[in-house]
Amino acid sequence: MGSLDLKSIKKSFGPMDVIKGVDLNVAHGEFVVFVGPSGCGKSTLLRIIAGLEEQTSGDIAIDGRTVNVTPPAKRGIAMVFQSYALYPHLTVEKNMGLALQQEGVAKGEIETRVAKAAALLRLEALLQRRPAELSGGQRQRVAIGRAIVRQPSLFLFDEPLSNLDAALRVGTRIEIAKLHRQLGATMVYVTHDQIEAMTLADKIVVLNAGLIEQVGAPLELYNSPANLFVAGFIGSPTMNFIAGETAVRANATMIGIRPEHIDLRSDGPWHGVLGHAEHLGADTMLYLESPDLGSLTIRIDGDVPVTIGETLRFGPQNDKIHRFDGAGKRIQS
Repeated sequence: MGSLDLKSIKKSFGPMDVIKGVDLNVAHGEFVVFVGPSGCGKSTLLRIIAGLEEQTSGDIAIDGRTVNVTPPAKRGIAMVFQSYALYPHLTVEKNMGLALQQEGVAKGEIETRVAKAAALLRLEALLQRRPAELSGGQRQRVAIGRAIVRQPSLFLFDEPLSNLDAALRVGTRIEIAKLHRQLGATMVYVTHDQIEAMTLADKIVVLNAGLIEQVGAPLELYNSPANLFVAGFIGSPTMNFIAGETAVRANATMIGIRPEHIDLRSDGPWHGVLGHAEHLGADTMLYLESPDLGSLTIRIDGDVPVTIGETLRFGPQNDKIHRFDGAGKRIQS
């Protein structure tokens, strides 16, 4: 098992409320990602689950067992940090098995668990190396392997890819997704990168200023954001927002339209001057200034010819327009 239940979790540091009342259920086998801007409380919430921070109020249950005052080592969790925290004088094999050795697990059992984890992570050939002889991606896999051998109920990841370069982040992200499928384990993962959240999660928890803004599957949040914050945070490039008369005509205070849902067309109702174009191969991002709409981003096919400074006409795919009321809440269509 590996369920997690949070009930009315609050955390204050003196007069500052960091977590303002979080309720959440994570089912066995789910991959749940906490995402949000810096300072939203996502890492603090993860540390509360791990027992590294004490909540001010509220209850935490793992596998149905309340663990409010249970020390981290007794919670049935294993945590992978942003820093690899490997012992430089120990081999990969010894680093992976150290926690089991400290728990008094038999040597033969340690060797079996380390070998199994090494096979999952393709580390067999590296077991006798030391951390200084490994790449950043290999070190992170060792840190993950160290968590796997403990056979926890719950894996906790605190921005584990932040120290890797772009190519390694993509590769390691894929490995973590494969690992989740192979283990069938429950994982809670913190990141500020919404692309990581979209590609890894079964369920995303969007946090903002210590509160949950929305919980749902990646495409649910992308296609049906609950409010302006989620609409602007999920998606890259970010959603275009338009206020004023254009929004009023759509029976809203604000409307939103994603860059890929705006089409260049000669009879388009909107127009703007092209200020910059980013040619990315398959796609091109157009950045325009419209006298009526403000700054807009449009995603088009990569081979459409455009000229900086030209005036372009365009229009939205009407069934893809998101409408928001004066409180920033989504208006159901």
